[in-house]
Amino acid sequence: MPAVYGARLTTFEDSEKESEYGYVRKVSGPVVVADGMAGAAMYELVRVGRDNLIGEIIRLEGDSATIQVYEETAGLMVNDPVLRTHKPLSVELGPGILGNIFDGIQRPLKTIAKRSGDVYIPRGVSVPALDKDTLWEFQPKKIGEGDLLTGGDLYATVFENSLMQHHVALPPDAMGKITYIAPPGQYSLKDTVLELEFQGVKKNITMLQTWPVRTPRPVASKLAADTPLLTGQRVLDALFPSVLGGTCAIPGAFGCGKTVISQALSKYSNSDAVVYVGCGERGNEMAEVLMDFPQLTMTLPDGREESVMKRTTLVANTSNMPVAAREASIYTGITLAEYFRDMGYNVSMMADSTSRWAEALREISGRLAEMPADSGYPAYLAARLASFYERAGKVKCLGGPERTGSVTIVGAVSPPGGDFSDPVTSATLSIVQVFWGLDKKLAQRKHFPSVNWLISYSKYSTALETFYEQFDPDFINIRTKAREVLQREDDLNEIVQ
Repeated sequence: MPAVYGARLTTFEDSEKESEYGYVRKVSGPVVVADGMAGAAMYELVRVGRDNLIGEIIRLEGDSATIQVYEETAGLMVNDPVLRTHKPLSVELGPGILGNIFDGIQRPLKTIAKRSGDVYIPRGVSVPALDKDTLWEFQPKKIGEGDLLTGGDLYATVFENSLMQHHVALPPDAMGKITYIAPPGQYSLKDTVLELEFQGVKKNITMLQTWPVRTPRPVASKLAADTPLLTGQRVLDALFPSVLGGTCAIPGAFGCGKTVISQALSKYSNSDAVVYVGCGERGNEMAEVLMDFPQLTMTLPDGREESVMKRTTLVANTSNMPVAAREASIYTGITLAEYFRDMGYNVSMMADSTSRWAEALREISGRLAEMPADSGYPAYLAARLASFYERAGKVKCLGGPERTGSVTIVGAVSPPGGDFSDPVTSATLSIVQVFWGLDKKLAQRKHFPSVNWLISYSKYSTALETFYEQFDPDFINIRTKAREVLQREDDLNEIVQ
């Protein structure tokens, strides 16, 4: 082995085998090509260079691997080591997610700020996503030694905050007979709270799970949605309703109020939990969310006032962060949402904005020299968008007790110049069921929310007819009449002009 290779290896643990490493051959922005990667898997997590930068394998050819790096690659050199981890990019799931702020690869920003004392994230920083030392109040369900558990079964509750009870579920791939369950008390995420035996093999279970972000969490079955997502915006709830478990798109030009609608949904919707992903948007918008949410309160049915932040998780991936991490932030957000869905909660996920994610796909695709399609976007743009939106829905959760949960996805789209024929917008509209189109002219007249009632639509109106008839049998007729009046107004405006 050349001496230069040996010099690089000393930056990692001496116990690591030489076969665990590849070596950088080429660096092009966030894309790194490494040799000596035979045996690596697609989407395997790797550590690149002496700073241990986080990367993910996105292409394999022979023994060379193409890696997208989720951090700034300045300073990387040819022959720098690439350490394989033998696991995919995953998130940590457990108590402590709610009220937290993560970056696109689930690094806790509050913890990093305390440790580094800097407003920017240091390169290669490695901080556990969830605090392993915090003690949580553990209360097991009515189960005991000798009982059988299968994947998805709820076996305990944890007091996360005064608004949300955290139901602890068995990982989907675990099963067996209980040989030990911890008594009620305070435990950390490192402590064993459950021991299972299956086919003579014992397995220790903690409250912490890890799950690959690109793999949808399994469910027992998908269900038809029948309950409306109440947004608190009258034009949306009355004319263009969505459902718990629906998919919505908010396309609009700069300054139309996409972020305001996303934030309003996070604050006032009838969801049990909210995951807000700021994907490639301006940093001041995320700062506004961080300032507003802790001060906002919601009134519970028993009259208590609680902070909105107690049901919210923020994934902040601003426009000055590396572009590759935008894709990771979308998948991180939806995996966190699925975790709360599996407890039996109705979760809303706001993605602001999917256009920035598509731009990141375009940049990575260009560096890989792939054949461009419409407007330079890769040919697989629609497939990637569909694989994301299809993780929404109302489901019957895995395991017992029997429960249902839902994930509602609201994706903001930022077409350049407000052109709705943009590839990202047209691909999104072919997937989602609700279209809340924003109008620049209404925004300029300070008419907010600037939803254009002539081009917007909802395909859930028929599914919600039973719900509306329970409250007012005339509602559907009145809504139809209102739409006719608004259409007539537009026709008259054209005649007058």
